[in-house]
Amino acid sequence: MSQTHPEGDAATGVASLPMYDWPEIRAATDTLWTAIRQQLRSIGIAAPYLLDRGDDPEPLWRHPDLILSQTCGFPYANGLAGKVTLIGAPAHAVTGAAPGRYFSVLVARKAHAAPTLADLVDRRFAYNMTHSQSGFAAPVRLLAAGGHASRPQPLQTGAHRASIHAVAKGEADWAAIDAVTWELAKRHDAAADELQIFGKTPETPALPLIASIRYADQAEAIASAIKAAISSLPASIRDATLVTGLARVKQSDYAPLAKPIPVSEALPALSI
Repeated sequence: MSQTHPEGDAATGVASLPMYDWPEIRAATDTLWTAIRQQLRSIGIAAPYLLDRGDDPEPLWRHPDLILSQTCGFPYANGLAGKVTLIGAPAHAVTGAAPGRYFSVLVARKAHAAPTLADLVDRRFAYNMTHSQSGFAAPVRLLAAGGHASRPQPLQTGAHRASIHAVAKGEADWAAIDAVTWELAKRHDAAADELQIFGKTPETPALPLIASIRYADQAEAIASAIKAAISSLPASIRDATLVTGLARVKQSDYAPLAKPIPVSEALPALSI
């Protein structure tokens, strides 16, 4: 449910930053949003005082008064493109990816020898959701491209963090985790200590920041405001949120993510 501030700005639109909003860094995320909000207000966009932290962020992505949110590249490419304003993609220097790009790390338990893609044929895959680029589409494409498959019935967990826990507990054997989420897990979740990286997927555009289509003519101004906000943050906040900048991206950059996913080839036990 949306929250409002005593200043009384409930009618100034909605905003969320849901994709990496872990409880452990929530205060830093709020500081990031405050800086963005101030920059937006300086250019005449009355952004809300607080972020919306409803249970399901997806309805907000199509909200007519959306000032800013972050979605995954797969739902953007397969339904939101052209219906929302694309602002840019964050740069996360800590992952080693190019600015505005990211990838997934493939993880398995340290207790076993690191597998190869060919070894995954009899190992259970944990994934967050089928419309996730990093947790599902990217690893499925990687397997199929090499002629590999993971044949056991996959486990849907609902979140990257839950997939990390499922593999650490032995409920599944491997998962593909967004590189930014993996960095957060290494810092804040002991379950990551039980896991090892055995591969990674190719880089794709990072998770896009979007606004309502009504802000299409202000996309450049909003992007500039976000860049200024990030630059104004103390190094400790940039480090906590893992955000170092903003890259301008185009709708066409995400078009490859709309290609059919070869699920039957890579995950023959899964029917979607």
